[in-house]
Amino acid sequence: MSGLPAGYFIPGNSFLDFLRSQAPGALDAAFRLGAAAPSAAELPPTSTTIVALAYRDGVVMAGDRRATQGHQIASREVEKVFPADATTAIGLAGVAGLAAQLVRLYQLELEHYEKIEGAALSVQGKANRLATMLRSQLELALRGLVALPLLAGWDAAPPGSPPRGRIFSFDVAGGTYEERAYAAVGSGAVFAKGSLKALYKPNATARTAIRAALTALADAADEDTGTAGVDRRRAIYPVVARVDARGYARLPDHELAKLVGEGS
Repeated sequence: MSGLPAGYFIPGNSFLDFLRSQAPGALDAAFRLGAAAPSAAELPPTSTTIVALAYRDGVVMAGDRRATQGHQIASREVEKVFPADATTAIGLAGVAGLAAQLVRLYQLELEHYEKIEGAALSVQGKANRLATMLRSQLELALRGLVALPLLAGWDAAPPGSPPRGRIFSFDVAGGTYEERAYAAVGSGAVFAKGSLKALYKPNATARTAIRAALTALADAADEDTGTAGVDRRRAIYPVVARVDARGYARLPDHELAKLVGEGS
């Protein structure tokens, strides 16, 4: 009656599975970058670094704005932190184009599930869905085309626990790891983690947590050429988002400028 193919009416709550069955070409276009591994000169732009940390009332996620291509800066204004849905943030480091496509597909996956089921996935469920998507891209990862995410969200009803912010990290094979305090991913991750280890306070306010995230990115930028610090001359600041009981909120640049000034 609707004129749509019968496959459109097969029950299921996964948008990714729907694409695989009904439009595999569209899915390949979003992810497949060629059968052969690219040479060093052909490597696509790579984005780094993402950090996330929990605080008293939620979680903070921040990402620098630099993308590199080999030894050159490909962009100074890449965005690496996004809302996955109203209560979850996702940040990706790695191949910039692949990361952007992964974010868009993941946002659709969560939206599709909520429309079909009438309720949103739990934060754990969202992490599991993202892990499945990563596993499907293992072949690309083995060729060096990697996009690794961090996921942070507000869990209103975790089993046996009060409402709280939760952070998940992943590996290229889809392994999922809940991080109790903080996490970082990207080329500057090891330096950012060292900074967060010193600055992390479990009962911190949102403001204190945001300043810790900015400091961690600055410390990473001081040691890693792939990570950018604050560029005051161009007014380029990291993307910083807070997720709490009110949902996802990105901090405006003028607020970040004040926080950076306070830390000078």
